[in-house]
Amino acid sequence: MGLIKRVAAIHDISGVGKCSLTVALPIISAAGVECSVMPTAVLSTHTGGFEGFTFRDLTDDMRPIAEHWKNENIKFDAFYSGYLGSLSQIDIVKDIFGMFRTPETLVVVDPVMADDGKLYPLFSLDHVKGMAALCGHASVIIPNRTEAAFMLGRDYKGGPMSEDDVTELLQALGGLGADQVVLTGVCFGGDDLGAACYDRRTGQTDYIMDKRIEGMYHGTGDVFGSLLTAALLRGRSLAEAAKIAVDYTCAAIRLTAADKTGPRMGVRFESVLADFGMLFRE
Repeated sequence: MGLIKRVAAIHDISGVGKCSLTVALPIISAAGVECSVMPTAVLSTHTGGFEGFTFRDLTDDMRPIAEHWKNENIKFDAFYSGYLGSLSQIDIVKDIFGMFRTPETLVVVDPVMADDGKLYPLFSLDHVKGMAALCGHASVIIPNRTEAAFMLGRDYKGGPMSEDDVTELLQALGGLGADQVVLTGVCFGGDDLGAACYDRRTGQTDYIMDKRIEGMYHGTGDVFGSLLTAALLRGRSLAEAAKIAVDYTCAAIRLTAADKTGPRMGVRFESVLADFGMLFRE
């Protein structure tokens, strides 16, 4: 067996509800990758389907945590960032990348800030600009179609796309600076929905599609991003990692859709972890 790889996941954490660090830690660990965590905030529950949740901002703790890691000479093979609640946090994460990265470091940025054509509450266009700049420091970015439109300064267009539309959008996203782009929420009409992958260095584009599952399911982007990051760290190509992420995210959603308790807590990713982990047994 080779040396185990280590990723630092920089996300918020909810005490109840499956999203952010609550899914990143078990999913990445199941693939045989060590997952260190930097919580950016602590919430009593996730924000989908709950009201009156508590929230504690941890921005002031982020630099001291990073400095302690640096003083202890802790090395990371990868960084994986998600929802960042402020411009200050974006700037701090950018600095953390610079503190630790080497030419071999994988940096995955999920620019979590918008969906369904709208920015999340409390975010402004300044946040969009900051997140687009952070994407310029990434190896791989994972925007959805809404986030892509905002970062490129375009009007959001829902509905089916053509392959030419997707190709042009992927190339424009590559222009932000990342070597590789995974665009989620891609559809060409009919029942298919999935992701498009683009490698700016080779020009290769791949599409990974599955059947659309009706309904709203919280935390699926975090599940997808965690699966993708884990698979990349275990040596899979971008297209292979995206195929794994689509397959296992959809499997978790289908299990949730069939569960009479509903999707309030998030998707049943736990039920697919054993099979996912078996992909990486040596």
